[in-house]
Amino acid sequence: MTQDTAIARDALKKIPMLWCLDESDMKVSRLGGLTNLVFRVDFCGEQYALRVPGTGTEEYISRKDEAVAAREAARAGVAPDVLYFDESSGLMVTRLVDNAVTMSPALFKERRGSPARAGIVFHKLHQSDAKFNARFDLFQMIDGYLKVLAGKDVELPQGYHDVVGEAEGVRAALAAHPLPVVACHCDPLCENFLDVDSRMWIVDWEYSGMNDPMWDLGDLSVEGQFDEAEDEEMIGAYFAGQPTPSERGRMVIYKAMCDLLWTLWGLIQLANNNPVDDFRAYALNRFERCKKLMSTSDFARHIEAVRRG
Repeated sequence: MTQDTAIARDALKKIPMLWCLDESDMKVSRLGGLTNLVFRVDFCGEQYALRVPGTGTEEYISRKDEAVAAREAARAGVAPDVLYFDESSGLMVTRLVDNAVTMSPALFKERRGSPARAGIVFHKLHQSDAKFNARFDLFQMIDGYLKVLAGKDVELPQGYHDVVGEAEGVRAALAAHPLPVVACHCDPLCENFLDVDSRMWIVDWEYSGMNDPMWDLGDLSVEGQFDEAEDEEMIGAYFAGQPTPSERGRMVIYKAMCDLLWTLWGLIQLANNNPVDDFRAYALNRFERCKKLMSTSDFARHIEAVRRG
């Protein structure tokens, strides 16, 4: 038995619906997870997904808010049903999506129509009546992450505060004509999408909240390393046509802003000794990509389009 499997089996003993006296009746296999551990559990002819929260995640994630979001997303038909959620520990069990492929940047390029399916599932979520407890506010989150990092032995990338200052122009443009906030995923890593050819499902609602819907599109474009054609496929499916210059501008702006925010997230993982990735390189790459996009003339043009509305 591996260490990960032992962790999963210890967690399962705390979940009445999955507790069994004969562990040979249960098959547990690791699925993945960047900050958490995620497992497939086969038990009594049923298949489940078990999420065991990662070390240190309680510093910046509200499990109570996540529980509401996960259940609301399931009700909206974009996420698997939540069967168990312990708000004190963060242990969660959902139904496993049959025959689903866990996406990656490479698979978004290989699987025909997948950017469009992502646009469609985003539209379904954003147009639903789902209500999340949390409000995903970009600049408040930057301030919050900076406070977390203030108590840790990790240096910010050189010039980070300068770029946050430059982003005040972005904040003003977005505030000039705000879109109504809707239920958003807010952390659309490719691996949070499950594709079954006919449709996409979305999992992992830790960072979700009521937000500008264009954040989800901009962030997925960055995470999926979308090229222009993939962006157009996703946007076209989302809008069932072409977006306005302001809508497109918001999406591009959020490409830079998600990198500005997740730079800090990467540094928190580094401080927490998360072994899954080289989080120093992750943070620096994010920050450099943010600066590069913000320095382009096209970025200035998109800010102006958003400001005009």
